[in-house]
Amino acid sequence: MKMKKIVLLIFSVAFIMACGSKRKAGTTTHREIPVKRKVIIPQKRQAAKKTILVKPVPPPPVSYKDRVQNYIYEYANIAKHEMKAYGIPASITLAQGILESGAGYGELTQKANNHFGIKCHDWEGDRVYHDDDLSQECFRKYEEANLSFRDHSLFLKHRKRYAKLFTFAPDDYKSWAYGLRAAGYATDKKYPAKLISIIERYQLFVYDREHSAAPQAQAVLNAYLNNNTAESYVVKKGDTLYSIARRYKLSVTELKKLNNLKDNTIAIGQLLKTSDESTNEF
Repeated sequence: MKMKKIVLLIFSVAFIMACGSKRKAGTTTHREIPVKRKVIIPQKRQAAKKTILVKPVPPPPVSYKDRVQNYIYEYANIAKHEMKAYGIPASITLAQGILESGAGYGELTQKANNHFGIKCHDWEGDRVYHDDDLSQECFRKYEEANLSFRDHSLFLKHRKRYAKLFTFAPDDYKSWAYGLRAAGYATDKKYPAKLISIIERYQLFVYDREHSAAPQAQAVLNAYLNNNTAESYVVKKGDTLYSIARRYKLSVTELKKLNNLKDNTIAIGQLLKTSDESTNEF
């Protein structure tokens, strides 16, 4: 009996071991394939772009002096042309334009090209209304600035009350300044002084001399070309009153008396009388 149990036990153990070995032989080992995972790196969020509005920088203010100089540069040739055509000193025209138009920056000038404050009166052209001595007075309007300068010349030339102005020398800006006020061009008592101040401060009188010098130069040239050496002499470089007087057998005093000279100053191109019988007048 014991023997059977032992055999049975051995048999059972052998069977169990045999089954275990089969299981091992039949077991399939599955390797896990690693899955590549995408690593997502969080990106930094870009801050929203801010729109910066850049305000335009206004140009620096133009000084009054610069305004006046720009005005002279722009309109001097027109003023000289008007002087040649109508005999009105270029200095007066420019000074009036500067004063009346605010050197071109005045409201009336900006909207109507009116540089001289000339009101409508008998005007049939375009017009604007502007506060002056009275509210909303009528002023002339021009398409271009040069038309305002021409109308200014005609305004003075063809009105009887300004006739006296044209008896003054074209380079006598002081008489013209006071004459304009006396004729009623402006009501401001300081008007002449203001014009004279502008003319002298900016040396506008040089434009008068440019024009008035032309006929004088021509007279000298004619005298030189038609010079009668016995009666007149045109001063040349290196001349002195003494040398000229000696050439014509005169004393310096006699030569000065013939030519109404107060001192010994003479200029190149100056025509001098050398005889009382001279018929040429400078």
